[in-house]
Amino acid sequence: MTTATNTAAPDADTRTALARQTAIRTAAGASRFPSRLVAPPMSLRPWISDIGVTSYTPGVPAAIAHVPDAAVRLAVRTFPEGGSDVLAIGPRTRASYHADKTLPLCLDLRIRPGAARPLLGTSARELVGRVVPLAELPGPEAARLARRLGEIGGDLSEEEAIAAVTELLPPVLVPHDPAEVSRETLVRTAVAALSTRPGRPLPASVATVARELAVSERQLRKLFTDDVGVSPKHFARIDRARQVLAGAARGAGDAPVPWAGLAQATGYYDQSHMAAEFRSLFGVAPTAFVSGRLPAATPCLGRRAAG
Repeated sequence: MTTATNTAAPDADTRTALARQTAIRTAAGASRFPSRLVAPPMSLRPWISDIGVTSYTPGVPAAIAHVPDAAVRLAVRTFPEGGSDVLAIGPRTRASYHADKTLPLCLDLRIRPGAARPLLGTSARELVGRVVPLAELPGPEAARLARRLGEIGGDLSEEEAIAAVTELLPPVLVPHDPAEVSRETLVRTAVAALSTRPGRPLPASVATVARELAVSERQLRKLFTDDVGVSPKHFARIDRARQVLAGAARGAGDAPVPWAGLAQATGYYDQSHMAAEFRSLFGVAPTAFVSGRLPAATPCLGRRAAG
């Protein structure tokens, strides 16, 4: 297996997306693991938007906050005793809090909207709230991919692990037929229209997006729920709460976070509306979350026993 990767500087959209995701991870700073985001190699960018890299330092106690996230992801985990496994992680509609993770390296590959179903052999809707060993998903491609990725050694460096993933994934990501490509394009366009960002605190309405895409609202909701995993309305709730986290991280420092201004900038009625929505998704108020006052941690999904 080679260790070279086909890297290239990310384009403006990729840089913007990475900056936002990095801000969200910074605000979710309950994790004391060294963790960062990198742009995927060129051959993976049609399907993978970013790769989170997390390493474990022995003897350092740690807690992890997994924030709500509408993306489907693949987690390639190596183990101290050697070997690795691969998990398919579905959209997370509520935050969860975990401790006692002892992995030398974890690569977290965020799958672009619309690409999960052809890659994993199941709809994103079937994966909501689930963490599933990749080998247990239907279809021969998922089993083959799990088997190959499971051969990644536990002693690889970050660069070697990414190179191995880059070599193994493209053969699985076969070209789609025209109908599949059209469906992916529609879903990704809808996701972009229903997302928030600085300067656009309110997403477009479902009716507006459906009209612009020349589909019925009912058809858009069905495609969106199947290929993203959650309804357009729930996606917008999650995305806006994540924008709050990104805004809190950008304002981090010695000065307190300007919560009232952040509520206005992210399209909430007022600060109390933002706090109520945030609490429903995270289990705590935004002020508590960013200061590290989190709910009790539970163990992460451990390695499955052999046999």
